[in-house]
Amino acid sequence: MGQVLSKGANAPIPGPQAVVQVASGTVVDLAALLVTESGKVRSDADFVFYNQPNGPGVQLQPPATLQLNLPAVPPEIDKIVLTASLDGSGPATFGAVGQLSVSVGDGAGTELASFTPTGLGPEKALILIEVYRRQGAWKVRAVGQGYAAGLAGIASDFGITVDDPGPATPPPVTPPPPVAPAQQYGPPPSGPPLGAPAPASGGLVNLDKGRVSLRKGQSVSLTKTGAAPLSRVRMGLGWDTGNNEDIDLDASCILYNAKGQDIDKVWFMSKKGDGGNVRHQGDNLTGAGEGDDEVIEVDLAKMSSKVQSLVFVVNSFSGQRFTEVRNAFCRLVDDTNNQELVRFDLSDSKPQTGLVMCKIQRGASGWVMTAIGEFHEGKTVRAMVQPSAHYL
Repeated sequence: MGQVLSKGANAPIPGPQAVVQVASGTVVDLAALLVTESGKVRSDADFVFYNQPNGPGVQLQPPATLQLNLPAVPPEIDKIVLTASLDGSGPATFGAVGQLSVSVGDGAGTELASFTPTGLGPEKALILIEVYRRQGAWKVRAVGQGYAAGLAGIASDFGITVDDPGPATPPPVTPPPPVAPAQQYGPPPSGPPLGAPAPASGGLVNLDKGRVSLRKGQSVSLTKTGAAPLSRVRMGLGWDTGNNEDIDLDASCILYNAKGQDIDKVWFMSKKGDGGNVRHQGDNLTGAGEGDDEVIEVDLAKMSSKVQSLVFVVNSFSGQRFTEVRNAFCRLVDDTNNQELVRFDLSDSKPQTGLVMCKIQRGASGWVMTAIGEFHEGKTVRAMVQPSAHYL
């Protein structure tokens, strides 16, 4: 049994190796920040989390273990800060989690210290402990500091550029190409071209003829004559990588109000939006495998009235370009019967780091999905807020 730490207390780490393990009543995402004496990271490479699980002397091992090889930590690193954040699948705050504890071992099975944070409430992320240098040796300190802003708030405080500013002025937006009729699996639709203004009688193509395949700039009404309105849907996004390389892309959803202002974001650092009506189902680190790489669930029936539009974007957090990606697509699935409703296969790519894939927007008679497929610079969802607003 190691030393039981209270908040602010410390204990020595006598050897070159340390293993940090977190036990919790729900699933939590661990992350580590390698921080200099200035209190900031040197670059985004010093942020170790499930999207980037390895750093110098630090390795994150799922589900809740951090391996430390202390001699391999660069000498300019003053401390390693361990954080925990909620993954969106369980309680909304740490006050509702219940059990949460941290143990630090020597790598050979001997516990050196343990810490149980107390007094938790509305926090969505926590700094659990920090492993720091003192006079040539390493120690661990219990912290237990909470952040209501989630992991993004912690990362920003330590110098991580989660708020990627992008260009100083918005890039010019290429108008969508002339709209052609949507290609459907079944008889071709009648009426005006898809995406053209609907006549008073309601000529916008809907789901009556079955699954719809969109091209860039096309739209489809998410309704079916005589059927109940759609309730729970899934937006699946996928891609393949070339040259057998792993490329980590991140799918996200930006929620806008009727004035075109973003009011929420669902992404890998904040997996629930609009009170849980939009949920990110987890991150794919490589793009490998068939089918959807990332899935965002949306409850259209419960969506707040203030939400007018949902824009789905994909970003390259590590900075690789979309010219290294192929077969990107998005597809809308009815969650009640697992039936694919709409699909958009992207046919081109550009050497940029962000992609505005599609949007779902309130229409006069229900929700409408539109294929966008436009590229912009932006490694995080925050950098895509302004470009995406141009398509509302």
